[in-house]
Amino acid sequence: MRFSAATTAGRFLPQRLALRVEPLLGRLDAVLFTADERGEAGRMSVIAFSIRIVSAVIAFISQVLMARWMGSFEYGIFVLVWVTMVIVGNLACLGFHTSVIRFIPEYRERGLMDELRGIVVASRLFVLIASTVIAGLGALGVWLAAPWIENYYVIPFILGVICLPMIALSDLLQGLARANSWALFALSPTYLIRPVLILLFMALMLWAGYAADARTAIFASIAATYATTLTQLIGVTQRMERQIPAGPMKVHFAQWFVVSLPIFLVESFFFLLTNADVLMVGAYMDPNDVAVYFATVKTLALVHFVYFAVKAGVAQRYAQFTHGEPQKLAAFARETVSWTFWPSLLMAFLVLALGEPMLVLFGPEFTSGYPLLFLLVFGVVARAAVGPCESLLTMSGNQNVCAAVYAMTLAFNIGLNVVLIPLFGLWGAAMATAFAMIFEAGALSFTVWRKLGIVMAIFVPAKGAA
Repeated sequence: MRFSAATTAGRFLPQRLALRVEPLLGRLDAVLFTADERGEAGRMSVIAFSIRIVSAVIAFISQVLMARWMGSFEYGIFVLVWVTMVIVGNLACLGFHTSVIRFIPEYRERGLMDELRGIVVASRLFVLIASTVIAGLGALGVWLAAPWIENYYVIPFILGVICLPMIALSDLLQGLARANSWALFALSPTYLIRPVLILLFMALMLWAGYAADARTAIFASIAATYATTLTQLIGVTQRMERQIPAGPMKVHFAQWFVVSLPIFLVESFFFLLTNADVLMVGAYMDPNDVAVYFATVKTLALVHFVYFAVKAGVAQRYAQFTHGEPQKLAAFARETVSWTFWPSLLMAFLVLALGEPMLVLFGPEFTSGYPLLFLLVFGVVARAAVGPCESLLTMSGNQNVCAAVYAMTLAFNIGLNVVLIPLFGLWGAAMATAFAMIFEAGALSFTVWRKLGIVMAIFVPAKGAA
């Protein structure tokens, strides 16, 4: 299938809108990512790490203010709706937001420019269409299930699905930027710009006299999501068009879909696993409990962001090393475990020391979540102790077995939540999450060793598992 990339790109994004959107970020990325291969991955991880630090601070401040403005009940409703939309929006990419990180470096290395142009354009169109269809089905599903849903959730969930296409497109654009090592383009919109805009729009709506409730917060989120994603689309498209010469393109959609589907399963299981506790608390307990648990988990984000920052920086380098460089891959993979573990351990101690005064900022009732941190932090550190194993498996073509590991872990997590939440409440959710993360870390590390012969464990020598 061949047609003009310039024509298609013109249809997809009006050229007049693509003027002067990203000169500052472009210059910064050009300065940061021009050295040798390992240095490039390391710098991308450092930039991602820095963005995650700032993001964690912004997210914490914004969530504190939202909780103070709305109160725990309305805040709990908003939290459950927003977490659900972020999960579904990510899954609506159907794996393309990660598979492009694998295909783009490969096509560039092999000089397959027609295929490169094809995946850049086709992936955006596919994700936008798929996510819009899923959003429509989601709204219909909520409306049909309204008799079985608590009344205070129905309208917020129907409003929330409006965000889905833009959340999905933003995740895909993040993948396109990561495939080119544009760390600022990849992470800034989602982790810096969008939360600031949500807070700004919420403040403006409250100043204009709107009620301080979940619906107002969701309207602010819709406006912020669309503004952020459309700007991100303009910036990424502008850079891609400068780097990829115009010409015909080939679309191998069936091949891309076959590779993306297992990745979709991996990402689905990972995202659900990461957020299953919040969703399960929402299913079994009232919005006040959801608010307390979510605030506790948000405090833990200071530890989580280390893992995600390293993952964002190394996935593209994993993909390049898998093409005939097993020794470099093994050495680099072992190095990324240290990048993940030691900063995570440091941040874990910091969170435990400051957790209670941080939670009291949300409101006096939120301090009941502080003891949960001591249990939850074990799971987070256990995950950090094996590094970004799932990225290594996915980028090396072992996405199927990675999906199977996550499926088992998710089933284990949900089963524990079903049993433990009715018995122990929020403690049950925390126990289920910690045990599931420890199981996940062990299973992924073992799988990497069996499939690739690489020992991904911080205290195990490189040949210790043999």
